[in-house]
Amino acid sequence: MYSTHHLLTNQPATAPGYVRAPNGLVRGLLRLGMPMGPNTLLTVRGRTSGQPRTVPVAVTEADGRRFVIGAYGDVHWVRNLRAAGEGEIVLDGHPTKVTAVELDRAQAEWFYRDVVGPYLARVPRILQILVRAVFRHVAPDILTDPAMAARKRPVFELFEHAADLDPQG
Repeated sequence: MYSTHHLLTNQPATAPGYVRAPNGLVRGLLRLGMPMGPNTLLTVRGRTSGQPRTVPVAVTEADGRRFVIGAYGDVHWVRNLRAAGEGEIVLDGHPTKVTAVELDRAQAEWFYRDVVGPYLARVPRILQILVRAVFRHVAPDILTDPAMAARKRPVFELFEHAADLDPQG
């Protein structure tokens, strides 16, 4: 089950084992270009090592904006992204540099209340079932309590670097 120990200590959160176990396979498939719904690769500089760390994440796209959710709390990639403030995601098969801005609590509550539900309603039914099942088990507040989700689960908005948007850049 999802660990909440990090909420009482300074320890990073931990995603459930059944989420962590296939990460290597998922990372490899995404690197090969296999489409996996909203999942993509996020590469961010490690906050202590300075080495690039690559993890699969789900990017929520709504009204032309992109977000990533720390659904399991302050896991290592969340702490790294917070510290670095930028990273790289793969969009349409191309690495894209992004700046990450963490939403404050009010913005995160808005996100969980007004973005997540409509977003899930637009994705294929099988993905809806899978995401809702995982969230019900490890992060039920994402679907039922936006205020609590905003307190426990960081959300970052991703902005493409201007040079990546300019073909002359």
